[in-house]
Amino acid sequence: MKHFRKALSALIFLVDFNIIIPYIIGLAMRSRFFLPVRILAIIAACIVGFLPFLYINLFPSLTIRKTSTRRNKILEDGIALLQIFLATSIIESTLIILYLLFLRPHTSGGFAQIVSYLGILLLLVLMESILFWNGIIRVYTTSVQLGIKWRVIGIVCGWIPFVHIWALCRIISITSREAAFENEKYLLDQVRAESRICETKYPLLLVHGVFFRDFRFFNYWGRIPYALKQNGAVIYYGSQQSAASVAACGQELAGRIRGIIEQTGCEKVNIIAHSKGGLDSRYAISACEMGPYVASLTTINTPHRGCIFADYLLDKIPEKVQKSVARKYNAALRKFGDSNPDFLSAVRDLTASACDQINEKLPNHPDVYYQSVGSQMNCASSGRFPLNMAYPLVRHFDGANDGLVSADSARFGEHFTLLTTPKGRGISHGDMIDLNRENILGFDVREFYVSLVSDLKAKGF
Repeated sequence: MKHFRKALSALIFLVDFNIIIPYIIGLAMRSRFFLPVRILAIIAACIVGFLPFLYINLFPSLTIRKTSTRRNKILEDGIALLQIFLATSIIESTLIILYLLFLRPHTSGGFAQIVSYLGILLLLVLMESILFWNGIIRVYTTSVQLGIKWRVIGIVCGWIPFVHIWALCRIISITSREAAFENEKYLLDQVRAESRICETKYPLLLVHGVFFRDFRFFNYWGRIPYALKQNGAVIYYGSQQSAASVAACGQELAGRIRGIIEQTGCEKVNIIAHSKGGLDSRYAISACEMGPYVASLTTINTPHRGCIFADYLLDKIPEKVQKSVARKYNAALRKFGDSNPDFLSAVRDLTASACDQINEKLPNHPDVYYQSVGSQMNCASSGRFPLNMAYPLVRHFDGANDGLVSADSARFGEHFTLLTTPKGRGISHGDMIDLNRENILGFDVREFYVSLVSDLKAKGF
């Protein structure tokens, strides 16, 4: 039905601007009425023709029915406009070429007829331009999966004949898959909304990893929190410093847990922690006596056994260089809200040697359910910078990894899940928190977290 409406929109546009309007304009130009009357007739034809064109630009699928989120509806309409533009411009170009080659009258119709032809041609170019820019602006401003890469390619290739058709087809293909995927997720959430499958007994505490913070306008966890809330979850954030020792961050988390319990009276929390956040959480539970207030700890790509390559880097990089980098980083992070950042302590606590000591000092609490998740990339090109560069180094020292943490190091607790894709890119350290907001073929990160939290609810947490 959706494709039928798009085809109907294209047909209306073609008939309107290739048959009806040219016929009325031609009839007015050939008539014997006074010139003002002919001009009025041409203006009236343009106005009448512009009304369906205006409707197509506002509602390219010929419907105002809401089928998804507002952003996705705008994206779908933008795609429809680009599809209509591509189809009609190709058809019109073909008709013009056929007319010039085979159907052109042998005798000239005079100056008035030439002017009418040029006017119709200019009008068509103008209308097609409006279709294109209306569509491309909608797509560029709402698409997430298009990314910077294809936006730039689209701009550059837009000036190259024939190549621009290929670029436009790729843009339409990428955004069409995105719109269909997001619409399916929207409908799925609508169907299961009443079930509130993520409404756990205790609220969720999402704990970020190293070198990031819980910013107000940029969510560390990407689209994951919204998906969880849509399904009934109550969420809080760790808000610890971006770079400090495990002990320092663990103490901050302990204070955060106390604050949540005092504020809500929830008795306990379920912690989901990414990367170094998993070590920070373990410290809060075992060393800061937060065990009675934590129902479960799920670590995501946490280096429980450290990173051997981190030992190697710290051993090879001169101490002077390390201190220089640390000073610059600490100064920058103070401006972003860290009260006492300590770059070197954070890095050192991620080494294999430091994690051995941490594991000895932090025994699991008997009342806390521990589980872990890890992922792995299939090749260096699977991840974006700097994970694509770190992957070979980590693989050399630690084996299969996500660009930073090895699969073996991520294994912890009563249950371990290793995620990857059988083909293609695999799943990186950043993918596990939806860092790039990318829809990965074979892995739906939002649905994974919905399933994970739903399982916590089923376990009574």
